[in-house]
Amino acid sequence: MSPLEFAAVLTSVIGIWLSTRRKLSSWPVILVSCILYALVFRREKLYSDMLLQFVYFAFALYGWWHWWRGVKEEGTVRVERLSGRGLAVGVVVGAVGSFLLGFWMARYTDAALPHIDAALTSFSLVAQWWSTRKHIANWWLWIVVDALEIGVFLYKRLYLTSVLFAFLIFLAVLGLRAWNKALREQESGGQDPLIVTNSNLAAPESNPS
Repeated sequence: MSPLEFAAVLTSVIGIWLSTRRKLSSWPVILVSCILYALVFRREKLYSDMLLQFVYFAFALYGWWHWWRGVKEEGTVRVERLSGRGLAVGVVVGAVGSFLLGFWMARYTDAALPHIDAALTSFSLVAQWWSTRKHIANWWLWIVVDALEIGVFLYKRLYLTSVLFAFLIFLAVLGLRAWNKALREQESGGQDPLIVTNSNLAAPESNPS
């Protein structure tokens, strides 16, 4: 365990927990965790995971803006179901990305576990995109990806990060339950239990409905 890995773990846990609660403040915390984990993975020669952090960083900026716009227009972060077409596109994009990135990493770098790392990287991007779009399905995919990542990190002796990812699975389950509850509230026309307050957005506009 190193101070760098500990800081990466801490910021990741805080950011994901805030995301399960649909808080806008989750995104700046996630931005910090991306930078820290990019440094961790560079040290461990997990280059696909390192590159993934930079894409996460861009997605986090987009997610912050997209969630903020939703809050401004509707008064809360509203979740959405993933369409069949969206699911199919995500699976295809993840599979193609796995093959291309795995081939490149295996041929041109000294990456550890290039094909496995590339597949987890590719499908993590799909999960992150679904998260920025507020699709509940992101939590299901995170559960699968995080479970497989635990094996990779145990192999690389990143034991603290393995514990983190076990905890992230727990948080993903909590997020799935919370977002499903919110969706039921939305569809029934009930009061959303997680209306964003002034601590999450300066002078938010409430939904006139």
